[in-house]
Amino acid sequence: MKTRLISSIIMLLIVVPAVIYGNLPFSIAVFTVAMLCLKEFMDIKETKKRIPTFIKVISYIFLVLFIGVNISGPMLSFQMDYRIISGLFLTFLVPTILYHDREKYSINDAFYLIGGVFFLALSMVLLINIREYSLMKFIYVVLIPIITDTFAYLTGMLIGRNKLLEDISPKKTWEGTIGGTFFGVFISTMFYVTVISQTTPVLYVVLASTFLSLLGQFGDLFFSAIKRYYGKKDFSNLIPGHGGVLDRIDSIIFVLLGFMFFISII
Repeated sequence: MKTRLISSIIMLLIVVPAVIYGNLPFSIAVFTVAMLCLKEFMDIKETKKRIPTFIKVISYIFLVLFIGVNISGPMLSFQMDYRIISGLFLTFLVPTILYHDREKYSINDAFYLIGGVFFLALSMVLLINIREYSLMKFIYVVLIPIITDTFAYLTGMLIGRNKLLEDISPKKTWEGTIGGTFFGVFISTMFYVTVISQTTPVLYVVLASTFLSLLGQFGDLFFSAIKRYYGKKDFSNLIPGHGGVLDRIDSIIFVLLGFMFFISII
């Protein structure tokens, strides 16, 4: 617990100033997080099968390119450079024929990496763009999974009896899920209607917060399923007491993607 607390304080000292300042420092921080997440995503796959070095290199290159060319700034543009997306698919799929060896690199490996690079890059683009668009809305989006996860843990610890999906995440309970969702929705909604906008209909905010809270928990379970498949508890041990970077932002990634459905109404 002491190690976990110290790690949390150090992370806050790094993250909070970058978030508040925004612009280049925040973008650099996000690029760093993206690279670490991709490394963890590939490392866990390599517990069962080695990824060719060439493929790993182009994975990092496409991650950086995708994020770099799609940063829209304060306008929150939804346009994307489809040349990067086309190149992503072609560059990962063509080697499946050239290698001629499924044990070295197969179509399954290609789609695992295409999905991972695209998924991580898109979420990091949204992280930067939402921050540059509105600091308060960025806080709202990040607040939902943080509050939900915190109260899901506390509620589950205090009154949790019924397992949610024991084969994927043994410690999660239905009571924790309900408690986390309730407090996540309540606190994030109160933040939105008191700090961000008093004119937005409360019902819209409640519906958005509920959807995003549940989606964040699904994201947690999704990444837990990947870890269970590869027989790992955490994606890495980079952050003492917390696991890896992906272990910390798994639910935030899904909330970022889900928020795009509500950006025009709240």
